[in-house]
Amino acid sequence: METPLLRLVSIKLEQAEHDRLKFLADARHRKPHFLMKEAIKQYLDREEARESFKQEARASWQEYQETGQHLTGQEVTQWLETWGTDQEKAAPVCHD
Repeated sequence: METPLLRLVSIKLEQAEHDRLKFLADARHRKPHFLMKEAIKQYLDREEARESFKQEARASWQEYQETGQHLTGQEVTQWLETWGTDQEKAAPVCHD
């Protein structure tokens, strides 16, 4: 198994942020480095998911503009209300 390539990155923090980071690291018996890596990972995961959602929404809007195919909010709500019940229904079919 290959060892991941690591890059050294430097950031400047204001004293108050540095103090907060140190306090949390001490309280959790972790190094500040660990908390910073975890914070960056969570931020990247969240922002990548947000970007993916935005791109999917743009693609959906483009498809609607081209085809006119859609579902109403009521149709989707009625379908979702069946989830987890004995009468769970298949997704409704898009229409003009």
